[in-house]
Amino acid sequence: MNVAVNPAAGGGFSRLLGRFGWAVAGIAIVAVFWLLAGYWLSVNPTTVTFSKFGLIPTLQAFPELWGEGKIQAASAASGYRLGAGLLIAIAIGVPIGVLMGRIKWFNNYTNSPFQFVRMISPLAWTPLAVLVFATWNGSIIFLIAVASVWPVIFATAAGLAKVDPNWFKVARNLGAKPWHMLTKLIVPAIMFDVLSGIRLALGVAWIVLVPAEYLGVTSGLGYAIEDARETLSYNHLTALVVTIGIIGYFLDGTLVSLIKRFSWHRGGV
Repeated sequence: MNVAVNPAAGGGFSRLLGRFGWAVAGIAIVAVFWLLAGYWLSVNPTTVTFSKFGLIPTLQAFPELWGEGKIQAASAASGYRLGAGLLIAIAIGVPIGVLMGRIKWFNNYTNSPFQFVRMISPLAWTPLAVLVFATWNGSIIFLIAVASVWPVIFATAAGLAKVDPNWFKVARNLGAKPWHMLTKLIVPAIMFDVLSGIRLALGVAWIVLVPAEYLGVTSGLGYAIEDARETLSYNHLTALVVTIGIIGYFLDGTLVSLIKRFSWHRGGV
């Protein structure tokens, strides 16, 4: 009896297996080099103190940190600051981006000043943030918002600038009200670009978050790393660094999945 085989399904499984295969191979290569580096540090008398940076001590540190609740508590504190800063950046960045994309004179007046301020390191605003805000939490959230608002603004403006002007003419001719123009035309048209901007903003915010948490606070992943350094718990330090990478990778992957839902009119991610 002949059995029908769906080549598309087999091809999809092969592609999925191929992607996972390359990912596993890449991780394995990094693990081998990390293991060898840790071994070299442990057998060299002048560097044996730093052998806890090795792979095996790092893996052993994970259950210790998890059992003590340090990973969960630090991740929750950092996640709150990251989420608050990003929400502020999105709430400010999307409307400004829409204005830049729709109103030519507004774009002409604001583009150069915004580009200038964008190039200032977010951490350079730390002294001002400390003076303005009464708490370190407020200062850190401000720094994250300042760091992440620019990708949202410019991605939104660029997305709206790519929308065919005839769409707006047709909508007006059909009697669309401003609210309908916003919700039925502008938002769907720019959603891909907005999410792409948020993805870039997330990357910048995640980078700024950790050094910002070195300053004053007693919670968060940045504080946990600084505490591990001061107590010479190098295996904990490395485990926390890996934790930051894992969380960041997961957050980025989540946004990529959302972006792909809106990639049908942009040719993919």
